[in-house]
Amino acid sequence: MSHHPSRKPPVRPNRRAAAAAAAAKAPVPTGTDWKKIGFTGVGLVILTAVAAVVYQGYLETRVVTPYSQKKLAAASFDTKMLWGSYRPGIYFGLSTREEHPLATGLMWYFPKELRQLSDIRHLCEIGDNLKQYGWTAHDGRNFGVQHIQDGPVLLETSFVKDVHNNAPSWTAKVDVRNGAGASTRSSRDTISLLWYVAFESDDDGFIGLSQGGEKLPTISAFSPTAGQLSVKFSQGGEGVQEVTSVCVEARGFNTLKETIVEHLKVHREGESMSYYLLDKESRMNCSLVAVLVTVRTPTTLLIHMNSGYDADSEILTEKEYDQSLERHVKKFSRRFSNTFKLQEKGFNASQVGFAEAALSNMVGGIGYFYGASKVKGEHNENPINYWKAPLYTAVPSRSFFPRGFLWDEGFHGLLISSWDIDIALDIMTHWLDLMNVDGWIPREQILGSEALAKVPAEFVVQHNKNANPPTMFLELRYLLNNYQAELLQPGRNKILNSLLPRLQAWHSWFNTTQLGTLSGSYQWKGRTVTPQEINPKTLTSGLDDFPRASHPDGQERHVDLLCWMALASQTIADLQRFLGKDDTKYRAAYEYLSDTNLLDSLHLSTTTNTYADYGLHTDKVTLKRYQFQQEEKMLREVLDQPKYRYVDSVFGYVNLFPFLTKLLPPNASSLKTTLENIHNPELLWSPYGVRSLSKRSLLYMKHNTQHDPPYWRGQIWININYLILGALDHYGKLEGPHRELAQRMYGELRTNLVTNLYKQYQRTGYVWENYNDSTGEGRGCYPFTGWSALVVMIMAEIY
Repeated sequence: MSHHPSRKPPVRPNRRAAAAAAAAKAPVPTGTDWKKIGFTGVGLVILTAVAAVVYQGYLETRVVTPYSQKKLAAASFDTKMLWGSYRPGIYFGLSTREEHPLATGLMWYFPKELRQLSDIRHLCEIGDNLKQYGWTAHDGRNFGVQHIQDGPVLLETSFVKDVHNNAPSWTAKVDVRNGAGASTRSSRDTISLLWYVAFESDDDGFIGLSQGGEKLPTISAFSPTAGQLSVKFSQGGEGVQEVTSVCVEARGFNTLKETIVEHLKVHREGESMSYYLLDKESRMNCSLVAVLVTVRTPTTLLIHMNSGYDADSEILTEKEYDQSLERHVKKFSRRFSNTFKLQEKGFNASQVGFAEAALSNMVGGIGYFYGASKVKGEHNENPINYWKAPLYTAVPSRSFFPRGFLWDEGFHGLLISSWDIDIALDIMTHWLDLMNVDGWIPREQILGSEALAKVPAEFVVQHNKNANPPTMFLELRYLLNNYQAELLQPGRNKILNSLLPRLQAWHSWFNTTQLGTLSGSYQWKGRTVTPQEINPKTLTSGLDDFPRASHPDGQERHVDLLCWMALASQTIADLQRFLGKDDTKYRAAYEYLSDTNLLDSLHLSTTTNTYADYGLHTDKVTLKRYQFQQEEKMLREVLDQPKYRYVDSVFGYVNLFPFLTKLLPPNASSLKTTLENIHNPELLWSPYGVRSLSKRSLLYMKHNTQHDPPYWRGQIWININYLILGALDHYGKLEGPHRELAQRMYGELRTNLVTNLYKQYQRTGYVWENYNDSTGEGRGCYPFTGWSALVVMIMAEIY
């Protein structure tokens, strides 16, 4: 959107200035004896007004006041991690970890098919309908190999990093081949590969382009962190048809493709068309350089990034690169085998390859973002900017959710911790650096123009009373239970010590903002009734449209949040004990919240012997069709008056949380009921996993609005199934009357999940967001190798 000088933005009222002006202009009462009071009274009025203005300003800015100016992440940064595949939202590229990153990446298209902008591949898009793409091997640090199938054409993209004397360098390779059945005379026998190097703007650094005559050009760049760099190319395979390049100003990472296409020209000769970039001369001052190489398939393109501008520096030959990559792949496979031991558990080579790909996509999907969230506090009239900050984080989905989500990250951390503890701790420090002075962390991180371009406007602003499940306590508990010796290393131990006060502040924030009306009870804030929703969503719980009380108010009690707080209290106490600190306060909090008597009094329905939310509820709510002029709308209609009651007519994931967090005694009758309900095919059990909502629930697989399909209303989600398996494993090892049932269910569920996820991966080429409970087919977005990649932990039986 262009900015027109004549269109000035409206002047926003300044409430602080207005208050001060009003105080200064306040009328003087008639009959005032100024000799008696002098200026004391006037001064008091003015001081009171100034104090009110200052306090209002303090309240308005508190939401964007950091917990501490001393950041945790800076202390843990490893310079060897400066470069990486930190842009998960594009098909292939590398960038630096810095405030103003230097980014490189690949675009490609087939010249004979190029008709519109979407024909050029760049961002990971479901609409591109690629048969498959994703990392098959990636260690999170040194290398990665990715397979992409675009119709009959196969692209293998890979990179290998090298560091000499802290000087970063890397080589990337794009290998293009024709797949089985591809015709040598097809419209895809020629491909155009476009490699670019870019800064967000020319204020971030500079890039230059040196033309090499008949040779591929050389790109030079300077980054404040990476220093002087040169990028060179080498090509193998079929002959190059054309090489062109351009050096221009970038307008942001979110518009790189559009900027380049503006300089893409067409050449017509008879019925054939070819495309080229405009520049023919060297240029040394721009923020975006793109090199376009058009070749016949099969072909290879190597990109070499070295420190310094020496155009004559040695680069790897293709054979040397292939040998180096092969060594990395073999080392990765050995390490994967030693870590997860899947062959020992009877999995064949193809199944192990599936698990390697799931892990690789998790660590290969770790991104680095920089920017400021849009937030709104209770004292802010309008959204304001959070402070600018970096975030190193895994993402749920490269195509649909290429950004950080707070409650997803704790589940991601379980798998990442098993693979690389230091990467897991690095991610954790970045997230906790985003905590404000009150202990709040915005739950969805949309940092930078590239991330913002993927998010609908209504989800951008984060509200400071809205929570998200504190799943990083799951990850911390896992680390403390399994890696104490490793965590005793000085560097890691120092990080844990620095994390502790922030974890305590986070715990305190929940106990300040999310309390229920009864002692020990909790409530997810942010539920509001809208006329379009049959049941108001609870986005803050992470379980979006899972049915809760039909009429949310301040009396609600949410069982899952109580369980999260018990887990958080226990984990902080365990961490304090591990660090040699007094754990009395948080241990007492855990003992209180995990007391079965408290849990039963707040959440156990004697009617069903199941745990449930409590609130103002009626099941008799429906969507009714109304005609508004030319438009039909479905609006909520309440058919019966709600009453305060347990929401026990609903059964699903929320009701399982006392079981999932292992708060139930092994001999509890409620444990028996829970196990039997999970195992009942008419409720939650299916051949493909445990469904999210009982088939008998009135809202099972029902739309929440006219256009809002079911999400957590029957589909199978891998993160919760992982927790179910962990709980079954736990109770299957404890003496008690339900041990045998838990053991039998554990074996059946693990087999069902692994079999179906592997089958769907073989069938579709992807791991999915969730799975259909009737057919097992993948649903939602893809690839979804965030928490669905926990299938690796399930195969390895690591909980």
